[in-house]
Amino acid sequence: MKTPVALSVTAAKPGPKGPKVIGQRRGRLLLNRTAILAAAVVILFAVSILLGSYTVTVPDFFKILFAHLTGGDKIPGASFIVMENKLPRAVIGTMIGLAFGLAGALFQTMLRNPLASPDIIGISYGASAAAVVSIVVFGATGAAVSGAALGGALGVAAVIYTISSGGVMRGTNRGDAAGNRLILTGVGIAAALHAVVNFLMTRADIRTAADVLVWLNGSLNSANWDRAGVLALSLAVLIPAVVAIAGPLRILELGPDAAAGLGIRVGATRLALVIIAVSLAAVATAAAGPVSFVAFLAGPIARRFTGKASLPASALVGALIVLAADYVAANLAPLLLDGTALPVGVITGALGAPFLLWLLVTANRKDA
Repeated sequence: MKTPVALSVTAAKPGPKGPKVIGQRRGRLLLNRTAILAAAVVILFAVSILLGSYTVTVPDFFKILFAHLTGGDKIPGASFIVMENKLPRAVIGTMIGLAFGLAGALFQTMLRNPLASPDIIGISYGASAAAVVSIVVFGATGAAVSGAALGGALGVAAVIYTISSGGVMRGTNRGDAAGNRLILTGVGIAAALHAVVNFLMTRADIRTAADVLVWLNGSLNSANWDRAGVLALSLAVLIPAVVAIAGPLRILELGPDAAAGLGIRVGATRLALVIIAVSLAAVATAAAGPVSFVAFLAGPIARRFTGKASLPASALVGALIVLAADYVAANLAPLLLDGTALPVGVITGALGAPFLLWLLVTANRKDA
């Protein structure tokens, strides 16, 4: 009789996770967290419209919206507050947040420097100086001020890029040094423009100076459907341009030498990125003034939340910052300041200054 042979079965041990599996998990995590940011934007958008000093129920909001679209009977008072104040304010706040967030992320990714944003490198100051000149010297208002701000931002960006373009256009490691030179050039020009703005403020009468100060801080108080339409049209052109340049930008993150080896025209790509990023910052500034630190904050916060640099996440974080700051400035600040509402830029500036100091401290610890 044969003795049964014992069969030993060894369970296969799972092997190490391959790069493909890890990449898929990171991709799902990025997608999930970006979806969370999108949901948060929708919630804050609804809060901005429904809550605050004048509350509106959801059924009343849709009733007001339907009446506005169809020309039906309007609710006295409520229709004006919702359709001419709260809704355009929330729409413009969302769009300028998206634009500033994208602009900051494009600059920071292209130059591989978290300090590279329109606030830091002087583009916002160019818009501010041009707008102040138009108000104080020429007495401009409304769309003329926005047009001057747009032209000032584009003009200053061209000057900064021209001065620092000695290495930015090259596909070598010197391009990194040129990126730092672009930032330093922008800081210097911003300081000069800041002095110009201060001089003009001292020459203006009290009423004009008050109007200029509100604009310089960035405010959504003058939000209307005309500005919303112009801004929406601008973003309809610029956002597809961002989508088109996103692929070369990811390759450019590897460094100018590696990007050139992979067939990327480094100089032309960087020039296109600068034009798109400056245009985004310029149209947002023209719509609501230089809302400080939104472009600077959006990219790093999105990177820490999603674990990876992401243009959509940066745009959504920018919208979140603007919507949250505007709600605090318009509804919570008056409770603490005897009814005084603040421009949205005051709140974002209060957030950005300590974040900048924290970023510098953490950078010094890494270098130590």
